[in-house]
Amino acid sequence: MGSRRIEFVIAENPPKRLDKAVSRDVPEEAALSRTRLARLIEEGALTVDGAVVQDAKAKAEAGAQIVITVEEAEDSHIGPEDIPLEIVFEDDDLIVINKPAGMVVHPAPGSPSGTLVNALLHHFGGSLSGVGGVKRPGIVHRIDKETSGLLVVAKSDAAHQGLAVQFEKHSVERYYQAVCYGVPDGNDPRLRGVKGASFEPGNILKLTTQLARHKTDRQRQAVLFQGGRHAVTRARICEGFGNPACAALIECWLETGRTHQIRVHMAHAGHGLVGDPTYGGRRKLAAKALNEAAQAAVQSFPRQALHAAVLGFDHPVTGEPIRFEAPLPQDMADLLAALRQ
Repeated sequence: MGSRRIEFVIAENPPKRLDKAVSRDVPEEAALSRTRLARLIEEGALTVDGAVVQDAKAKAEAGAQIVITVEEAEDSHIGPEDIPLEIVFEDDDLIVINKPAGMVVHPAPGSPSGTLVNALLHHFGGSLSGVGGVKRPGIVHRIDKETSGLLVVAKSDAAHQGLAVQFEKHSVERYYQAVCYGVPDGNDPRLRGVKGASFEPGNILKLTTQLARHKTDRQRQAVLFQGGRHAVTRARICEGFGNPACAALIECWLETGRTHQIRVHMAHAGHGLVGDPTYGGRRKLAAKALNEAAQAAVQSFPRQALHAAVLGFDHPVTGEPIRFEAPLPQDMADLLAALRQ
């Protein structure tokens, strides 16, 4: 296996720790993330003035000569599979996919194959430069198996690092379309009494809570107000359905990106998503609110009615702002058509 050498000198006034100094001064074109650098130090791939140093906390000195030996990316243990993909955009650094409902993003014990990563490895063939020393796509965010829509995946270390920073800073634009039970209106006194719920100008619902894995059901997330991870979701009504209104098309956007965030937040607000088997349930709608066809469409919808419709970010290598939109998939379009009858 081949390798490349990266050589540079620690600049003036370095951070005290070696790993932080190296992270600050490593050439940008080396495209090595902080996580990758830490791993390389631990593996003995870094020398300081000719001596191998494996202690990330070692003292950094200005003027020290650093050499990092980076092995070529290894093949991934995940197998490529010839699965069709809807590619919205692709260049040397990243790819944007419109993922169909029913596809898992990354292999896991319950889904070892048929995933987006399997499909991407086949699509890339031998052209993938690799992420983290392995020829694999860089997954920086995920959407649930039964959620459709836009997903960006890194093809290189530089793209992976740049995208990860933007997701960490919550600067990525992400808008979702969803169909929920009821209408989350600011005039509803019940909703105004929900802990963590508030309204912003324009009748925008804001949900602010902590989220953590459920204590007894490990497949679920739970709303907390102490502990867990901070989570903020906003939602606005696009269209109401029924007389009286018993369902709505809403647009949601994320300030944070936690597992199941929109689904668990909307359920907490009393407006679970249609078809969501985990949080939404199968609600009995008022008999006269919708006609029989619309009632049947709601009751039989097979997945959470949630679609990642908009994805915008700065290109992690060129810095150019880019934005993508994906139309509603056919099943959600059919659901809306039935509700509008």
